[in-house]
Amino acid sequence: MKRYWTIGLLSCCAWLGSASAQTADELINAGKNTDNVPVQGMGYDLKNYSPLKQINKSNVKRLVPVWAISLMNIHGETAQPTIYNGVMYVVNATQTFAIDVATGQQIWRTEVQWAPDAAAKACCGVTARGTATIYNGKLFRVTLDNHVLALDLKTGKEIWKQKFADHKEGYTATSAPLIANGVVITGMAGGEFTTRGFLNGWDPETGKHLWRRYTVPAPGEPGSETWPKDSDAYKQGGAPTWRSGAYDPELDLVYWGTGNPAPWTPGSRNGLDGLYASTLLAIRPKTGEIVWHYQYTPNDVWDVDGTDEPVLANITFEGKPRKVLFQFNKNGFAYTIDRTNGKLLAAHPFTRVNWASRIDLTTGRPVVNAELYDQIVKGEEVSVYPQRGVNAVPIAFNPNTGLAYTSSWNIPRIFKIAPPTGKPQVIGQRSTGTIARAYVPKPGEVVGHHIAFDPITGKKKWEIPLLDRANSAGMLATGGGLLFTGSVEGKFLALDEETGKTLWEFQTSSGINATAVTYTHKGRQYVSIASGIGGNSARAMSRGGVPLGGSMWTFALMPD
Repeated sequence: MKRYWTIGLLSCCAWLGSASAQTADELINAGKNTDNVPVQGMGYDLKNYSPLKQINKSNVKRLVPVWAISLMNIHGETAQPTIYNGVMYVVNATQTFAIDVATGQQIWRTEVQWAPDAAAKACCGVTARGTATIYNGKLFRVTLDNHVLALDLKTGKEIWKQKFADHKEGYTATSAPLIANGVVITGMAGGEFTTRGFLNGWDPETGKHLWRRYTVPAPGEPGSETWPKDSDAYKQGGAPTWRSGAYDPELDLVYWGTGNPAPWTPGSRNGLDGLYASTLLAIRPKTGEIVWHYQYTPNDVWDVDGTDEPVLANITFEGKPRKVLFQFNKNGFAYTIDRTNGKLLAAHPFTRVNWASRIDLTTGRPVVNAELYDQIVKGEEVSVYPQRGVNAVPIAFNPNTGLAYTSSWNIPRIFKIAPPTGKPQVIGQRSTGTIARAYVPKPGEVVGHHIAFDPITGKKKWEIPLLDRANSAGMLATGGGLLFTGSVEGKFLALDEETGKTLWEFQTSSGINATAVTYTHKGRQYVSIASGIGGNSARAMSRGGVPLGGSMWTFALMPD
């Protein structure tokens, strides 16, 4: 039975009388009205940058919490909030909230219904990544057991609901929907299971299914030549779409990354590239047509994926204006790609990498460490750096400095090919094809860094070592010269953009995996962050020393 909660009559009723358009123009122009944050990443370009500077390096020590609210969830908080007309919308695996930004008072809450046994198919924890996606008076989200929902923005009541996959077959859903050219686009998860990746397009008004774009081609389709001939590997070849995408309205292209092929092991693909796994796709939102693609990691046997969200920017490159995207990949390389045609412009390692020596700019392909690859083929245990360049969290890009900011990892993935069982794969069961064990850092070991990185030149302006525990939170850059991020121990941090030095911190009492947002309300700048440890890797890095439980924290400057 669904429950709908409405608290605070005066604030609720005042809000119900306000506008709730969320037009396409408002989404396209996100960032121009600082009172609203209507899309993920502070804008369609996913820069996670705000020009706001009321809170800055000179006064950030006066930052104090103004309210906090429980999010009634023990599975972990990874989503940014969405803000529109004085209301904050928050999603997690179990709840959807509307919250008054001024007071932190709950306006409504809708409990999410999903099949309990779906949790067993969630490889990386029960979570909801991204934002509450809003458009035309509706809030869109997905559920772990593969439903896309449209809720009434004013009441939280369900308008429509559509199922798009069976969790018993290994499919789950965690990513935020994206609104692009009037279409709701959703992805799926399940690359560690016997799944076939895809994106879906939906009519936001009716929930009508408009199109499906598979990310593993069927025989005879473009890209099928990169899979074994006369094989049904395409039916369960992985390439999940478990993060969200960016959108360029001028080019009318959505940019969405895909995950690893399944199984990881090279024998299942006869050493072939396996399109469109670990690939960036540029698609038409109205049809799902693939306009171009770039494969970050052909024949991905390393589990390095390609799902990290791209950041869109207009820059001068080699003396000419270029529309580019930046992507900091789980494989440890930062890519600069011409977003009009998919041409690789630059690629540099931003953390320790041993699986490849470089990315060949002529071919766009990695120069693979042949010795390490042969060790995998022989069934030997290997240590592959990095385990993850970044831990599935957004970066920030400041267009004024030309620098990207993130938290990198500096630990290996340790695994070997599992011996053959002689038994066929079971639909809905894990299918990595490997045996893995966790890397245990030594006390005081540098396991990652906060970094400021130039994606064009590959140079680091600074890096701050992280000892014992790497970070799993996204970055937010501001016009006040600040970077906001969090730690798995629960600290919310403000860093100096120039040096990386910590200028301010606040203990939220649970680990932070999410990305902050900043906005104004009645002329005052606020910063909000979801706290709550979750996800397998984050929980492992916290070593069980951080309490569970999610909450939303909002901060502002203490008056003089």
